Amino acid sequence: MSGDPSNQPVWLVTGASRGIGAAIAARAHEQGCRVVVIARGEEAKSTAARLGLGAIAIQADVSDVAAAQSAVDETIATFGRIDVVVNNAGVHRGGKVERLSPEDWQTVLNVNLTGALNMIRAAKPHMGSGSSIINIGAVVGFRGFPGDVAYASSKAGLSGMTNALAIEMAKQGITVNLVIPGLVLTDMTSGLTDAAMDNMKAKIPMGRLGQDREVAEVVYWVSQSRYMTGATVPVDGGLMCSFGVVSP
Repeated sequence: MSGDPSNQPVWLVTGASRGIGAAIAARAHEQGCRVVVIARGEEAKSTAARLGLGAIAIQADVSDVAAAQSAVDETIATFGRIDVVVNNAGVHRGGKVERLSPEDWQTVLNVNLTGALNMIRAAKPHMGSGSSIINIGAVVGFRGFPGDVAYASSKAGLSGMTNALAIEMAKQGITVNLVIPGLVLTDMTSGLTDAAMDNMKAKIPMGRLGQDREVAEVVYWVSQSRYMTGATVPVDGGLMCSFGVVSP
């Protein structure tokens, strides 16, 4: 990183210890931004260490209001500003409605939806015109999938939150957008059988799973726009527009 550090944008990325979140943090850092890696586990420290100068790790559970506020306070104490907030933290609890426990339902909503709101509330007083909030959604938030009621509901809620806040924050010059990754190669998908992987690929018009860096590239691009707000940006190989129908 070069130049006056105080002029370098500060990105706050939740769920950034691995996968898509880590790729987003790395992309921002490559572009000369300072990065705050937020995650619940110890992995946050190793992710920030790999990025090097200009990156710090904060262990925090974003579903906890006080923890979210503390993470923002530490960011301001360290870097003095916040330019971009990426709400990527998420958990998944599967199960059809009759088997979904109240505890699992609440856990998913607390992290995926309320956690995003907690971070936005805490960060907003430190964000000015030209700042950006990017929420990370999911295809199931727009298209139903059996056995995924909790996760789908949380991501659909994140879409509604994005639209409402885009209007609410427009006059302050803060953009709020939603990026929707499709099926992406991550630790979660790496354990799938070849048959399961082939079945997933068959539903995607481009015939392959995405890579986390491809999502990160779009997130960075979205952060650079000063006029796009309230937008839904899929990065899914055509999955959302295909309804599972792929040309032979």
